Order: sequence, then C-alpha cells, then structure tokens
Amino acid sequence: MSKTFFCVDAHTCGNPVRLVAGGGPQLNGSNMSEKRQHFLKEFDWIRTGLMFEPRGHDMMSGSILYPPHDPANDVAVLFIETSGCLPMCGHGTIGTITIAIEEGLIQPKIPGVIRMEAPAGLVLIEYKQEGKKVKSVKLKNVASYLAAENLQVECPDLGMLSFDVAYGGNFYAIVDPQENFPGLENYTAAQLVTWSQTIRKQINEQYTFVHPQDATINGCSHILWTGKTIDPNSTARNAVFYGDKAIDRSPCGTGTSARLAQWFAKGKLKQGEDFVHESFIGSKFIGRVEEVVDLNGIKAIIPSVEGWAKVYGYNTIKVDAEDDPYAYGFQVI
Repeated sequence: MSKTFFCVDAHTCGNPVRLVAGGGPQLNGSNMSEKRQHFLKEFDWIRTGLMFEPRGHDMMSGSILYPPHDPANDVAVLFIETSGCLPMCGHGTIGTITIAIEEGLIQPKIPGVIRMEAPAGLVLIEYKQEGKKVKSVKLKNVASYLAAENLQVECPDLGMLSFDVAYGGNFYAIVDPQENFPGLENYTAAQLVTWSQTIRKQINEQYTFVHPQDATINGCSHILWTGKTIDPNSTARNAVFYGDKAIDRSPCGTGTSARLAQWFAKGKLKQGEDFVHESFIGSKFIGRVEEVVDLNGIKAIIPSVEGWAKVYGYNTIKVDAEDDPYAYGFQVI
C-alpha cells in the first residue's frame, strides 16, 4: 500500500498540530463518533504512520477535516495523535482552526464563528483575525464534569497519591500538591513521564470511567500534574502526560476544561471568572466556566478555552508499505 498525504504543520502554544489537508480516508457514520470508530477499525495505520517516528515524534498530534453532518455546522474534525484517535482535543482545535482559516480550508457561514463537530460532540468556536493571520481561537467545549474525587494510587518513588478524575473531552487523573507530591515544579519532565506511565496503567486497572452519553469514550487517558505557576498573575499550572511518553507543551485544552470542572465543583472557581492556565513551558490558555448544565443527571459545565497557534510549514508525506518496513511508524519507549 502506498499513500500520499498533504499536511500543514503548526503549533499551539508550543505543542504540535499536523492537519491532514489532503489524503484523509472516507469514513462511514452518521456523526463523528461513529466515524471515529470506523477510523480506529480500518485506518489507524494512517495515524501511526503520520504521528509516530520516523515521520512524527513522541509529542505529535494532528487532525483530519470532514464535511459536517448537520448543514447548520461548518466542519467536522477527527483528532489523531500518538495517544490514539481522541474524542476531543483542545490544543488540536485551536491549531486546526488557525490552519484551516489561514489556508482557506474552511469558509465559515458567519465570519469569526465556526460550529465544529468532534467525536465528543458539537464545539462552538470564535476566532480573531487580523489580515490573513488568526490571532486567537476561543472554543466552547463539550460538557465537562468532575467524575470522581479522592481516589488513590501507588506511585513509584513518591508513594500513595490522592487524585481526582474529571472529564473535559477526555478523562484526566488530576494530581494536586499533597504530602507525597509537593508540586510539579519540584520534578523534571522525565520523572513525571515515568511515573505517569505506571500510575495510568494502575488507575485503569483499579477504576472505570465511562461517559454517560457515549460508551466509546472511556478510560483515563491523561495524567494532569499540578503545581506553582511561573507567572504570579496566572491562576494555575499543569503538566499533562499523554501518549506513552509525552508532556503537553501547551496548557492542554481538554485538560484545562477538566480542571475548570474540578475547580467549579469544589467551589474554587465561579462562573465567568478567568482561569489563566500555564503549561510546563509557561505558555498560557485562558479558561472560563461559561454555563452550568445537566449531563444525564450530572452537574456539568460548558468551559471555554482560548489560545493561539502558529503555522510553520507544509509537508507532503508518503506512506509506502511496499517499500518501507517502517511505513506505519514505530515508537522507542
């Protein structure tokens, strides 16, 4: 099998986004959740080929554009990255929309506004444009909620840790400062990655997390470590682990959504207040609780996340399984 893909590369606050603008597969399904399942069943080699080495790297993340299923919407997006085909990706949305507007891949029905279908649901987007450049993208994410509190897991070197689990488009185990973990600022990214690999496995063995409206969205996929901010004017800082050995260079959009849900549920954040979220490298998203909603009897929020992205290159990438033993990519753990 030989296939060529035309990609546009960008980064959102430091984390990569590779938009597949040409070569994406035709998928079956009446919505993006169903199409995600079709992709996972038959086309996951595209994800591994474009995201894993040698064409990608441990932090690589991307997306593929599709026509919307509802004519009232502007676009549908499938998210692909080293960690899998995600239900939702916040930094990926910011990067994808920036690329799509600047490259003319989307023609919004209303300038400055985009209705985007994701596997996790409908996401409402506003963007600010100056000339040909998109300066910022603000997304209203899917309903997010605190799924569990004060769970425990044994962590190598650190000992027993307490954590919460919140949903923001993916399920996050949130590890806040405590007796055995004084904060992320005391550790290297390598240490956080190593511990995350172990505790994520244990968490999924010990606990079950399933979205109340879509059983295909399940399991704890990300670990979110918290700690002191670099900028005293920021609200909070995080290091999000995803894939097999990646720390998000952006503040993480679905992770910010999950943390907003956690803080709101605990009374630490009010509706409408700005939540300035720092990444491991110090880049920032602005989060906000926009609405309080009911999600199958669960008190949830509609969070917004605002950030920026920069387009930096174009890639024509060939995946040739007839000639290349590493066509479908590999990882060195």
